[in-house]
Amino acid sequence: MSSCLQIADDEQGHRLDLFCLPRHYEQDLERVIIPHGLIMDRTERLARDIFHDMGGHHIVALCVLKGGYKFFSDLLDCIKALNQNNDMSVPLTVDFIRLKSYCNDQSTQRVKVIDGDELTALAGKNVLVVEDIVETGRTMETLLSLLSRLRPKMVKVVSLLVKRTPRSSGYRPDYIGFEVPDKFLVGYALDYNEYFRDLSHICTLKDHAKEKYEVGGDREADGLKRTEDHCDGRPPAVSD
Repeated sequence: MSSCLQIADDEQGHRLDLFCLPRHYEQDLERVIIPHGLIMDRTERLARDIFHDMGGHHIVALCVLKGGYKFFSDLLDCIKALNQNNDMSVPLTVDFIRLKSYCNDQSTQRVKVIDGDELTALAGKNVLVVEDIVETGRTMETLLSLLSRLRPKMVKVVSLLVKRTPRSSGYRPDYIGFEVPDKFLVGYALDYNEYFRDLSHICTLKDHAKEKYEVGGDREADGLKRTEDHCDGRPPAVSD
């Protein structure tokens, strides 16, 4: 089992007034669960573990969009820093894929590949899948099944977060940053219907914020109208 830093179920987190936060989210957030500095320290250690295990091999780092982009960027920066300061190095190229499995704060039974690069190029390659969070595990199992049909040489998965939940399929990534309680988390590119990606810290939401930003709800503040089509993995319509 991959080692990780565990956030206890009874962890209350930290007061918002101890951190710098965007003013437009101040009334929506409950607590800071994982501060940005701790995320960065843990990411640096994950990079070192990956570097030690996979050094000397050419790796294709596959970013799972959209939530994984921030972790992906910071993780690769750490690996590149190790490349510059060690006798051993990890040649890196990158690829991207976008999946959809959430509607509002619930992980659905349906997992869709919305778009991505030409993944047939992964055949025979050493692939490192970079994900933001594993909850039920079904999204990652679907992706790994897809990748296996492409016959890569090796596939490893690193996820910043793994959620402790009774809905879990039992899947565990090869590398895990934090194991977190069964709460809906936002920030550090984790979103709630595309909001909160611009938070540096990982936080919990107040209940009223879920209603405020839910798909199909009214959002008078910015005049956006979102439709239930978004829950089916299709982007909301945009009018000119």
